[in-house]
Amino acid sequence: MSDYILTYSKTKFYPLEPVKEDINIIDIAHALSLMTRANGHFKHFYSVAQHCISCCKEAKQRGYSQRVQLGCLLHDASESYISDLTRPVKKNLSAYFNIEAKLQRVIYDRFGLGDLTEAEKMQISEVDDALLYCEFKELMDVQVTTSIPQMAMAHDFSQRDFISVEQEFISCFESLVQLQFK
Repeated sequence: MSDYILTYSKTKFYPLEPVKEDINIIDIAHALSLMTRANGHFKHFYSVAQHCISCCKEAKQRGYSQRVQLGCLLHDASESYISDLTRPVKKNLSAYFNIEAKLQRVIYDRFGLGDLTEAEKMQISEVDDALLYCEFKELMDVQVTTSIPQMAMAHDFSQRDFISVEQEFISCFESLVQLQFK
């Protein structure tokens, strides 16, 4: 039995000992565009990639830095290599949480975000939680928290073809990386 997964780009990726150079935005975009939010319990297919794109757009609309926008786009990137668990399960599995956190740090480092400040991480988390609220309200008609987040824009929660979402994810990434390193 091997300790690696074979990614979309046919890279042998070792999720327990990730190598920064093996992280590929094409693998991330492809995998996340095929993974469902809410463990597949929404009224229609809605991908993690679509969620990340919405987070990125919300951060931009809020006037957050390009670093935070990129952080929002990539905040669930570890899921492309290790999948995801629901929040109630994840919080009770410290080993998984540690693996996810380590991998996410390597991913952020790979794309120039290894030095995110606590304030930037908080902005990313706030956007993520705001989108979570809106997604559950729109796609399940359930209010998951008592406080309604202030949104900077309306978001599209419609069912989309995974290929178009994958392409938009890559386009957002390329745009932000070009701006970040000019």
